[in-house]
Amino acid sequence: MRPGLTTPKLKMTLSTTYTKHILLADDDDDDCLLFKLSLEELPISFDLTVMNNGEELMNHLNKESTRLPDVLFLDLNMPRKNGYECLSEIKSTERLKQLPVIIFSTSYAPDVVKQLYTNGAHYYVRKPEDVNKYREVIYHALHLKSKVTVI
Repeated sequence: MRPGLTTPKLKMTLSTTYTKHILLADDDDDDCLLFKLSLEELPISFDLTVMNNGEELMNHLNKESTRLPDVLFLDLNMPRKNGYECLSEIKSTERLKQLPVIIFSTSYAPDVVKQLYTNGAHYYVRKPEDVNKYREVIYHALHLKSKVTVI
């Protein structure tokens, strides 16, 4: 996020004709609600599925009948199976390894972030402490993901 960029100045250019299937794996109910409310303010059509722990996430993704999301926002600190374990399992499973994974966490340590990229994370986004920045951060993460996959 660039310093000085404010929410009202965002150029919202994500497509509104395609429904983005977004999967959020996060055990914090407040963060999940904030994520959903922030998405609702963006000019996109979306279908949000929320998983509250890593075990639930992996069970969901490993079902053959599950339609894979367009993008996964993955928290690192979750019960039962943490985000590190989930990322490793996703990237080592043939059916899942192309799934774009955006790490979305309050944690930040440069060496950990570097390792997450090495392990296959597409982006690392630190959850903002300011609730007003949530929408901006999510928008930019989705925009980056969109720019990478457009041919």
